[in-house]
Amino acid sequence: MIAHRDDFRLSPQDYLDWEAQQPIKYEYINGEAYAMTGGTLPHNDIAVNLTTLLKAHLRGKRCKVRMSDAKVGITEQGPFFYPDVVVSCDERDRTAIKMVRYPCLIIEVLSPSTEGYDRGEKFRRYRQLDSLQEYVVVECDRKGVDCYRRSDRGTWELSPYTPDDLSETSADDLEIHLTSIDFRCPLSLVYEDVEVNLAVPELNGADQK
Repeated sequence: MIAHRDDFRLSPQDYLDWEAQQPIKYEYINGEAYAMTGGTLPHNDIAVNLTTLLKAHLRGKRCKVRMSDAKVGITEQGPFFYPDVVVSCDERDRTAIKMVRYPCLIIEVLSPSTEGYDRGEKFRRYRQLDSLQEYVVVECDRKGVDCYRRSDRGTWELSPYTPDDLSETSADDLEIHLTSIDFRCPLSLVYEDVEVNLAVPELNGADQK
């Protein structure tokens, strides 16, 4: 997520031109560019697991899953973000080169330093996307997934998938359902080969993704 802000303001086009020349990725909000830091290994492992599962599920279904190098534009003028995983079933995104504009599903893997932002301001921005049907946040330091789903009334409803909240259901048995792409899988597969107890290192003063 956000690491620091550079002290200059850019128009949306200036940002797109400038960021294309940078060695690292930057998100863009209200004329300001924010550098992205690298994530922990558990963070990366969870994102890889989800991308692999979704890739297999979506094969042949005219939908496309992309990872954190895929920029998402809320509008043509921004903001611009880099979610951990994004899925679009819109033909315009299948042939896009620079960014995704019509996602139906966005997934962010949380970290302690950015959880409030991902659940709050970033989610508020994502909700401006008319195409978005589900926003999913995945815990990194314990097993748990929260799915925010747009209802038929246009409101957003929370469906938690956390073993601690379901005393009779273990992580191995708990099944996640993402209705935007009709995807189901056990929570255990999201965290396969992930050392969740190592997901929260000491930050030593630096933000981690």
